[in-house]
Amino acid sequence: RVVPRHPRRAARAGGAVGSGGPVAVAGRLGHDDATVLCFAGDGDFLMSGQELATAVQYDLPLVVLVVNNGMYGTIRMHQERHYPGRVVGTDLVNPDFAAYARAFGAHGEPVTETSPFPEAFDRELASGQPALLKPTTAPATNHPRTPTRTTPTGTPPATGPRRCAAPARRR
Repeated sequence: RVVPRHPRRAARAGGAVGSGGPVAVAGRLGHDDATVLCFAGDGDFLMSGQELATAVQYDLPLVVLVVNNGMYGTIRMHQERHYPGRVVGTDLVNPDFAAYARAFGAHGEPVTETSPFPEAFDRELASGQPALLKPTTAPATNHPRTPTRTTPTGTPPATGPRRCAAPARRR
């Protein structure tokens, strides 16, 4: 089930990248009185951000919180963990997300500091329309729980290129 049976529980935590917006729209369609909040990274939101247009079209008040760190964070975390020094294709060039939301007719607001966040969030909820709130975070805060890789001697691993054996050819 997409929508929880019990109030105050998350419908989904994790899943496919890009599923946040569609799941939020489906959750709001299924429950007229529910407060729906979608947490999405910027990479996640860029994959299905057009769902904001669906929310506007069907007048579905929901809030999308786009955490903008300028990267596909989970993919980058795995690259850093498994291939130190070989991060490829995870940086993003993002649009102005607040302007993007307003272009669809939704409420859009950027937040660049922590202190104004509660008031901005209250405005999003009170708007009564689809809304997007975009806090900006530093890329260094991507995954604070990601352990630092070390070798058995406790030193960081070498960051040079890894040699991989070519896969055996099938005949």
